[in-house]
Amino acid sequence: MPNVTITIGSRSFEVACQEGEEHFLKSAAAMLDTEAAVLVSQISNLTESRLLLMSGLMLADKTAGMEDKVKLTERRVAELERELEALKNAEPQKVEVPVVPAAVTDTLAEIAARTEAMAASVEERLTSG
Repeated sequence: MPNVTITIGSRSFEVACQEGEEHFLKSAAAMLDTEAAVLVSQISNLTESRLLLMSGLMLADKTAGMEDKVKLTERRVAELERELEALKNAEPQKVEVPVVPAAVTDTLAEIAARTEAMAASVEERLTSG
C-alpha cells in the first residue's frame, strides 16, 4: 500500500492509499487544499482539525449543490427523452391542401390563352413590319 504526501493548508500529511489510486488521492487533496487556502487567508491560527473540518464542509456544500444540479438535469433529460419518444411514436398529422376551384383554373387558362394570342400577334407584327 503506497504512502502519498499531500499538502493541505500549507501542512503536509502522509496518507496511505490503494495501489493505482495515488492520482485520485492527489486530486482530492488538491480540492481540499483549495478550500483550506481560502480559510487560511481569512482566519489565522486555525488548528489542523478545525482547518480540515471547515475545508471538508465547504467541499461537502459544493458537492451537495452539484448533486442538486445533476438531479435537475437528469429529470430534464428524462422529460426530454419522454417527449422525443412520444414524437417518434406519434401518428403523422394529416395536412389538408385546399383545392383550387375549377372556375379559377378555367379563368387562369383563359388568361394564359389570351396572353399567348397577344404575344403571337405582337411577334407577327414585328416580323412582318
